Amino acid sequence: MTATFSIAHVTPYPWEAEDNQVNAHVERVAAELSRRGHRVLVLAPSRSQERVRASRRALRAARGRAGGAASLLEGTDGGTPRVIAVGEVLDLIPTGRAHNSRRRPAALPIDVRRTVEELLSTVPLDFVHVHEPFAPSTSAAALRHSRALNVGSFHSSSERLLSTLVARRFVESFFGRLDARLASLPETAQLMRHHFPGEYELVRDDDGAAGELERIYRRVAARRHPVDGDAELARTLSGRALVEVDLHMHSDHSYDCATPVEVLLASAREQGLGAIAVTDHNEISGALEAQALAARFQRSGPHRSGPHRSGPHRSGPHPPGGPDLKVIVGEEIKTAGEGEVIGLFIKELIPRGLSLRDTVAEIKRQGGLVYVPHPFDRMHAVPDYQHLLEILDEVDAIEVFNPRVAISEFNDEAVRFAAKYRIPAGAGSDSHVAQGLGSVRIRMRDFDGPGEFMQSLRDAEILTRPSSLLYVQALKFLQTRATPRSARRASKARRLKRLHRARGGGRAPFWGAP
Repeated sequence: MTATFSIAHVTPYPWEAEDNQVNAHVERVAAELSRRGHRVLVLAPSRSQERVRASRRALRAARGRAGGAASLLEGTDGGTPRVIAVGEVLDLIPTGRAHNSRRRPAALPIDVRRTVEELLSTVPLDFVHVHEPFAPSTSAAALRHSRALNVGSFHSSSERLLSTLVARRFVESFFGRLDARLASLPETAQLMRHHFPGEYELVRDDDGAAGELERIYRRVAARRHPVDGDAELARTLSGRALVEVDLHMHSDHSYDCATPVEVLLASAREQGLGAIAVTDHNEISGALEAQALAARFQRSGPHRSGPHRSGPHRSGPHPPGGPDLKVIVGEEIKTAGEGEVIGLFIKELIPRGLSLRDTVAEIKRQGGLVYVPHPFDRMHAVPDYQHLLEILDEVDAIEVFNPRVAISEFNDEAVRFAAKYRIPAGAGSDSHVAQGLGSVRIRMRDFDGPGEFMQSLRDAEILTRPSSLLYVQALKFLQTRATPRSARRASKARRLKRLHRARGGGRAPFWGAP
């Protein structure tokens, strides 16, 4: 049986625009795709106040139905797609002799942007197909807020449209969100390749366009990860305790962190974490030390016969703070100019400076998981869209929330990327100071090993709490760059001494009596 999709076609031109070739093309292919069994919406600005009011009434009514905004797709697979007027807006490019082609178009009205964002955040779509996605326009807003696979069609072969653009480097990066780029004419493809390099497939505005689009949709959809997982393993995990996990943190084995391993483990226990991933920069010695200390406690600690333990996995909640804290051995690895990637459940050090593909291959060779941290934070070394797409099949999880990301849009972009490719979402504090540990965590079923971890992560809940980025960054600076190496060693000794004293005196390790 041929797969069918939920698709939104988005045009930047008022739906009532007479003799608009882009709208005529959208109307024709949307109707044909609908006749072929796909559920199709058309999002367009409008000059008609009544059409806009009717669309907003339909959106409000959909919110109150059992299926929510998904009900807007009902009945759109029989040859009649639903047209949603997202707001009143003028044409993308004014016409007429008096028009100055170098003048920027007016900004998109805020109500249009909000309507587009709401629709694309709530309607379950497989594809958002944007036409002429140049800002400011409905199409550009759709590309920005889409959580689906994105296809872009470029129709104009004139420099006039491109002459209004500013910040071309940003636009080029923005077009990186497109999973396929189409051009309706050879001249258009040539023009776009010149200004925004990339592969542009020719899909002419004729009667065969819908069939070509179906072929492209199927090819792009094949990039998505499977959603089912292991049903038998899921049933096994359903009886396990819920634990809270921080998947990204550093110890003093990282060059930019001064937190001793014992302090890290004690802080994790005090924060009520059931598992942590220690992910030092280009180093695993800290993670191995933490794992050994935690295992030593589990073998010798008094909890083994205590009231909280009933076999290898309890069905009730963990006691506050552990004591059976799991440590996942990880490493945050700097690649050769292609950003950073984390390997989880690894056993050996992976050297920095390999290509992204070779780094991923080494993680897999060790039986580890590929976890992409802060993937779109321009303040960090991150792989760009193209590099991520090249390893997409090998990515096991994406970090969708990192509290050290200064610009929230970067986290939002990670959410959209994970959603559209159906990649399990992870999160972590990226703590470089003990005070930041556990500020972001994942609540998931207890697990043993990477297989159970991945299945549990599919149904996990990400928990955040307010924290001051300025505060933790200042602490990091004071504990590392602002402190000479000799003073850092003395500070570490004092912190361990205080920890041992607080845990029962003498040289008791982190698992001593609280």
